[in-house]
Amino acid sequence: MITGPARVAGGLFAFMLDVFVALFRRPFQAKEFVLQAWFIIRVTIVPTALVAIPFGAVIALQVGGLIKQFGAQSFTGSAAVLAVIREAGPIATALLIAGAAGSAIAADFGSRKIREELDAMMVLGIDPIQRLVVPRVLACMLIALFLNSLVSIVGVAGGYVFNVILQDGTPGAYVASFTALAQLPDIYQGMVKAVVFGFLAAIVASYKGMNAKGGPKGVGDAVNEAVVITFTLLFVVNFVISALYLQLVPPKGM
Repeated sequence: MITGPARVAGGLFAFMLDVFVALFRRPFQAKEFVLQAWFIIRVTIVPTALVAIPFGAVIALQVGGLIKQFGAQSFTGSAAVLAVIREAGPIATALLIAGAAGSAIAADFGSRKIREELDAMMVLGIDPIQRLVVPRVLACMLIALFLNSLVSIVGVAGGYVFNVILQDGTPGAYVASFTALAQLPDIYQGMVKAVVFGFLAAIVASYKGMNAKGGPKGVGDAVNEAVVITFTLLFVVNFVISALYLQLVPPKGM
């Protein structure tokens, strides 16, 4: 007998395959894609910018204090930039995409489910996955990519300010050390992480919303479950991608 978690995992994987196949079907819902992308931007851009500042500051303070103990203050900028681009940027982006956009997607689909709108679409021969899910998935992936860039820029700038002001760092040394440890593949890795995280957040939110049961309470439960499952998946996938990246791309200078 298949248990609950195994059933959910199997259903989620099957749903992911259905969405992947629907990505290549025509016609493409361009208007829905634009509307969803604009909605995601509106609900995430301000929180993302606000979260990026303390992310960069905390990283700069922690890394700067640690490096100072080894007498390598000149590498503070490089280490901070590396941490923001590789980990902090994609993770912050993923949490906001899942928490803001993902919860809205799950609530929208859950409401449509209990009102039987999704069933009505299938009766009319309209595939809800192609019509509704695909534009939201692509919108989350695209906006996650842009938000990751925003977090990286704001985080590095915040780290610069806090390092120079609170740790008496040298502005020139902070900027000049950017390329000491960081390399171009690090940027690519952060971009790939952001796109994958956006994809997972949209998939989980859509799946839980389209399978909501039990009226309004079921919609609320679906939203909560979508956020929790997404957060768990993000940290697991982040570990896998980071481990693979470190195996495939050796650190600079080695």
